[in-house]
Amino acid sequence: MWIADKWTDIEVLDCADGEKLERWGDKVLVRPDPQVIWQTERRNPGWRAYDGRYERSRAGGGRWERGNLPERWQVRYDDLTFHVGPMNFKHMGLFPEQAANWDFAREKIRSAGRPLHILNLFAYTGGATVAAAAAGASVCHVDAAKGMVAWAKENARSSGLEDAPIRWIVDDCIKFVQREIRRGRRYDGIIMDPPSYGRGPDGEVWKLEESLYPFVELVSRALSENPCFVIINSYTTGLSPSVLTYIGERIFTRRFGGRSESRELGLPVTDSGLILPCGATCRWEREAAG
Repeated sequence: MWIADKWTDIEVLDCADGEKLERWGDKVLVRPDPQVIWQTERRNPGWRAYDGRYERSRAGGGRWERGNLPERWQVRYDDLTFHVGPMNFKHMGLFPEQAANWDFAREKIRSAGRPLHILNLFAYTGGATVAAAAAGASVCHVDAAKGMVAWAKENARSSGLEDAPIRWIVDDCIKFVQREIRRGRRYDGIIMDPPSYGRGPDGEVWKLEESLYPFVELVSRALSENPCFVIINSYTTGLSPSVLTYIGERIFTRRFGGRSESRELGLPVTDSGLILPCGATCRWEREAAG
């Protein structure tokens, strides 16, 4: 498991019976987490004195019990600053477990010995984008949601990267990659965080188990002749890390050499010492670090 254990502004305090107790900056939150099927004594006082709680509805979805929660506030990770706040379906505008991948990408970019062009697909609010840009890469940030791209720009400005070489693209990722291939634009690294389920601009159904392999094959054609790394994230519980490794080996290693490795991502839980599993990631790299 790759563990994002360098946070100071975000902390999982405890987990019990389908919920996690977290600290985001100075705000304490309770949010649902289907992975948490175990019980604890809930001794942490935050369980009773939280600033915000997301309550699931039996009819689907849910709502925030806001308490003392503002619309937005900031958290920091190393030299990066992010705006976070309560969103629909329990989200906060940031997935802190992804810091483990940010660190990997930053190390690959800094040790490459050459300028790298990075493509970030399904880029959300730009955690990987600002991390890669801060490490010195040129980044193309692509997401279909205009609001998420605006949020990502805000994160870049807060991290002192308003003048960094970042292309901000609001577009369907498949159609954008197809156009980049036709244009002859190539990238030295690609990061992707595709959804489990969705619909394209023309009503096409995206189901990760069926769509991921052909999408990764398509994306591989946008790599340069000397690529550095690829990161594939998955929050779909039906796809094991081994499946992601097989995809990486078949598509990237067969063509470029190097190696693929996949593991779960995790966040440490302060009160219990457990590690909370938070999805899986495949990392392909042309040359191993170190």
